[in-house]
Amino acid sequence: MNNSTVSAARKGFSRRRLLQLAAVGGVVGILGYLGLRPEGKLKSVRHSQPMMGTIVNMVVCGPDEDLCRRGIDDCIKRMEALSQMMSTYVPDSPLSELNRTGILNNAPTELVEVFKLAIELSTLTNGAFDPTVLPLVGLFKQLKKTGTLPEEQKVKEILQLVDYRHIVVENVTTVRYSKPGISVTLDAVAKGYIVDQGIEVLQRLELNNAFVEAGGDLMAVGNRYDGKPWKIGIRNPRSDDLKKMTTIEMSNRAIATSGDYMQYFTEDKKMHHIIDPRTGFSSVRTASSSILAPTVARADGLATATMVLDPDESIALLETLPDCEGYLIDKELNRYQTKGFFS
Repeated sequence: MNNSTVSAARKGFSRRRLLQLAAVGGVVGILGYLGLRPEGKLKSVRHSQPMMGTIVNMVVCGPDEDLCRRGIDDCIKRMEALSQMMSTYVPDSPLSELNRTGILNNAPTELVEVFKLAIELSTLTNGAFDPTVLPLVGLFKQLKKTGTLPEEQKVKEILQLVDYRHIVVENVTTVRYSKPGISVTLDAVAKGYIVDQGIEVLQRLELNNAFVEAGGDLMAVGNRYDGKPWKIGIRNPRSDDLKKMTTIEMSNRAIATSGDYMQYFTEDKKMHHIIDPRTGFSSVRTASSSILAPTVARADGLATATMVLDPDESIALLETLPDCEGYLIDKELNRYQTKGFFS
């Protein structure tokens, strides 16, 4: 990301992002941002910066402000390194090399872990989640420039290269594609994995009261400075009023939200960045999906998959998964939820 992009992202952060953080972190979040010191045993330090094409936000609570800041610095370094490793926008990243050559020897351990999870989620969802969807996403991005839907024949041609079963992980450190032309994006699971790794950095420093969020995917561990659970906001996909979000309280759990309003190719949001790998087009029913899970990586991947599936299918799937819950809103603003989402 160049300096002008970073500068623009920071300018865009301002009041809109402050309201989002206040809804996510509760009163302690907004006090920390304004530089006020909440009374209590724990200090609270907030940090926000551009990363992974979004804004990473974190609040770290601990007995010592310097330790909190050290934790934030270490966390950011770890997350940035992983972001570079798993990006398709970095030409010399291991993932970019794999997409160019079809094989990656001596693959980083973290990259192999993410590939294994991506394959697991693809199998679990019968292909509703599929990281080989990259060529389709690229095709529909042209909509922003041309304003014209791609021809169905072109979509059918690209669908021949969308099949997670052509990803092979072997010998622990080797990833290869078994069919020429396959290319992968790990965005729908890597962002969550990177947040998980950031939390691990904090916990190794015994900073066990924190949340880290990136583009709607977050992990909340421990509690706020005042001992209360973190309060998380889930927005209405058809409203920008961030003061009227549905909220839940969380501790030691991950949540990820995907929605058609985040990156869309047409103004009616019928075509957006989440493409059904089975049809080549966006889902016609679901507007947003929020998933609770033990890790952000799993929540992230399931949020993407359940944007593709019909809401009833998504709920049925989630009810079979231990420690996972879901809350979905369709394009008519009907709500669907698993039994334990708000409990």
